[in-house]
Amino acid sequence: MFIDRARIMVASGDGGNGMSSFRREKYVPRGGPSGGDGGKGGDVVLVATSQVNTLVDFRYRRVFRAERGEHGKSSNKFGKNAQDLLIQVPCGTVVMTDDGTTLLADLLHDGQRYVVAKGGRGGRGNAKFSTSANRAPTFSENGEPGQELWIRLELKVLADVGLIGYPSVGKSSFIRKVSAAKPEVAAYHFTTLNPVLGVVRLHDEYEFVMADIPGLIKGASQGVGLGHNFLRHIERTKLLVHVVDVAATEGRDPVEDVDIINTELSLYSEQLTHKKQLIAANKTDMLTDASVLARFTEAMTQKGLTVYPISTLTGEGIPTLLEAIHEELLALAQTVEEVEPSVEPIVYDEVPVPDFTVSRTDDAAFVLSGARIEKLVAMTRFDDEQSLLRFQKIWRHMELDRLLQEHGIKEGDTVRIGGIEFEYKE
Repeated sequence: MFIDRARIMVASGDGGNGMSSFRREKYVPRGGPSGGDGGKGGDVVLVATSQVNTLVDFRYRRVFRAERGEHGKSSNKFGKNAQDLLIQVPCGTVVMTDDGTTLLADLLHDGQRYVVAKGGRGGRGNAKFSTSANRAPTFSENGEPGQELWIRLELKVLADVGLIGYPSVGKSSFIRKVSAAKPEVAAYHFTTLNPVLGVVRLHDEYEFVMADIPGLIKGASQGVGLGHNFLRHIERTKLLVHVVDVAATEGRDPVEDVDIINTELSLYSEQLTHKKQLIAANKTDMLTDASVLARFTEAMTQKGLTVYPISTLTGEGIPTLLEAIHEELLALAQTVEEVEPSVEPIVYDEVPVPDFTVSRTDDAAFVLSGARIEKLVAMTRFDDEQSLLRFQKIWRHMELDRLLQEHGIKEGDTVRIGGIEFEYKE
C-alpha cells in the first residue's frame, strides 16, 4: 500500500524530578543537602532512511511518546537521561506544522535527522539551590515538561526522471519496458493509482530512477482526477518526459494534450515550468499517416520541445530516448549545483510573540499564558514553603501583578496557569 501523507502526534519525554534530601551519615550531623538532579526526557527524532519508501506505518500508529527522564536520587546521584525516540521516515519526506502553513524540515538524504520535539530538562535537586544565605534548602524542581504537538508528513518521491501525460498514453507500458518495475497495465483510465518507481540501467554502468506519475488531466491542479494528490511528486524530479498519444487513439489532439498538462503544471507550481522536458511521441506503430507525426513534431519544435517518436509495443525509438535522457541528466548534473536542505525549522511568521498573554474565560477567571510562566508553574513544588517563596520572588521579577492589574484583576479573582488555579491577592 502506498501512503504519501500522514498526520501524527509526537510527545517528547518530561524531565525527571529533582530530589530533595540531606546527607545522613554517622558522625556527620549536618551533612547538608544531597538531592541529585533529574535526567533529561527523550527527544522525538525523525530519521530519513532509504529502507522505507512509504508512510504506510503511520496509518496504524499515530501517537509517538518518548520516555521521561529518571528522577534524581539522594547522595547527589543524578537520574539517567531517557533514550531518544527515533521515527524512521522515507527519504524525501517533508515535515509541516499541523495547519500546513510552515515548513519544519525537508529530509532528503539517508541518515538525515530532525529533532521534532525536544525532551524536557531534568529538575534540579536541592543541592543545586544551596547558597551562603540558605545552606539547607528543602525544595527541588520538578522536571521540565516535554513538548507535544501534531505534525503533518508528506512524501515527495525521489526520482531523476518523471513521466507525465494523460492517462492511457503509455507511461506504465514505457516504465515496464525500460525497468524492472511492473505497474498494472489496462485499457482504462487511472489504472495506475500510485507513483511507480523503476531503475533504468544503461550500458551496465549508468542508472537513474524513473517515476510514473499518475492522475494528470485537465483540472489536476484544482484536484480533478488524481492530480492534486500526486503533482507534488514531480517537484523532486530533475527531468520530465512527457508521454503523448501521437496516434490520438482516444480522439484527443496530441498538441492540445501537451498544452493542457503543461498548463496544469504551471498552475500548481511556477517552478515546474522551468524543468527540462522531453516529448515521447508514443504509439507510432498505430499511425497510418506519417504526416501526423511530422505536424506534431513541428508544433513541438515551435514550443522549444524535442520530440522522440517511440512505440512501447514494438520498442522502436526507446533506446534513442533513453540515450537522450542520459545526456540531459549528465548535463544537468554539471550545471546545477545541488544545495543541501536545512533541517532547521523555517519560520515564516516573524512577528514577535509576547512573553505573557492574559485572557478571560466564561467563568470570569484570568488565564495567564506564556512559555516561561507555564514552565515555572510545572517545575515548582507548591507543597514546599521555600519552593513557594521562590515562586513568588520570580513572579514579582516577571512583573505579572502589574500585567494582571492592567487587565482589571481584583482581590479574590481566579488566575489559571497551565491547569493550576490561584487566588489573586494584593
